Amino acid sequence: MSSKGAIHAGVGGWNFDPWRDTFYPPGLPHSQELHWASRRLTATEVNGTFYSTFKPPTFAKWRDETPDGFVFAIKAHRSTTNRRELGTAREAIDRFLGSGLDELGDKLGPILWQFMPTKAFDPQDLEAFLSLLPARLGSLPLRHVLEVRHPSFHSDEYLALARRYGCVTVHTDSPKYPQIADEQAEFAYLRLMQSQPELETGYPAPALDQWATGARAWAEGGRDAYVFFINGAKERAPGAAMAFLERIS
Repeated sequence: MSSKGAIHAGVGGWNFDPWRDTFYPPGLPHSQELHWASRRLTATEVNGTFYSTFKPPTFAKWRDETPDGFVFAIKAHRSTTNRRELGTAREAIDRFLGSGLDELGDKLGPILWQFMPTKAFDPQDLEAFLSLLPARLGSLPLRHVLEVRHPSFHSDEYLALARRYGCVTVHTDSPKYPQIADEQAEFAYLRLMQSQPELETGYPAPALDQWATGARAWAEGGRDAYVFFINGAKERAPGAAMAFLERIS
């Protein structure tokens, strides 16, 4: 029998001014936001690495400020994926992976490779890119997640190619992007983008129940699940993540 998988849930980042009113206690110093958030959520998806290059001491600081079991999913720098030919990304990939991610140790979660919405599925070009993704970073095993946002990726050929290289595809509830559910994936990675501003929990209770049921099914089957509440009414993301975590506890 498979051992039970882990469920990690959180939001995008930890610095967002409206969270000063909906999540963080009054007067909390900005320097303590990660400490606070990491003790109420179990993961965060770091978006800043998409736009900027961070150095090893920064990743080490994040590692030391968070409790055991907390996980950082890291969005790859845009230079790796925002290009005409994905197969030319070797230098950018090496530079991103070598920026100090290994300082996170066992708190390093999946690496998210986000493609432009205009990037259509080109099997040869995508395979050239996937062949550049290493299985390990030093002693750390890597988990690669692909966020494909052009409708042409909604195909069996794409999923077979992604699986061949050990990559998992983002599942989203956003109608703007293809909603790809891969039941054969090694783990689940959800980016939920439909939170509603009038609800403290972002999503209505039945929707949260449904997501929690799905995540538990993955875990019972021995596979991990990463669930991030992002975008939409972002001010409600922490409330949604905490309500979700209550359901799986």
